[in-house]
Amino acid sequence: QVRLVESGGGLVQAGDSLRLSCAASTSTFSHYVVGWFRQAPESEREFVAAISGVFPNQYYEDSVKGRFIISRDNDKNTVYLQMNQLKPEDTAVYYCAARLFTYKATDAEYDYWGQGTQVTVSS
Repeated sequence: QVRLVESGGGLVQAGDSLRLSCAASTSTFSHYVVGWFRQAPESEREFVAAISGVFPNQYYEDSVKGRFIISRDNDKNTVYLQMNQLKPEDTAVYYCAARLFTYKATDAEYDYWGQGTQVTVSS
């Protein structure tokens, strides 16, 4: 069982930045792909970004490429999502999720989920 805890959400203005953190409770953190997903009101949950384990490759949804950066610190069991140039359409609850070894962009493929953190971007 892997427990994930997100932090770093908040209320910001368009153009501002936020950094989300996802802390994991596992001794084999480097074995896990960690993804960020988001869900806006009355919308489906969607993929945002993911990062693989030991030799990390990053994956991004098209609308966040060039604005968001995903990274990880395996010594701290933490994945970060640096969100720059935020837009009102980025407003959502952001979730981190984890699965073993191989990257997937579909939420159903992830086994462990955090409780979510709210990001609100005002115009």
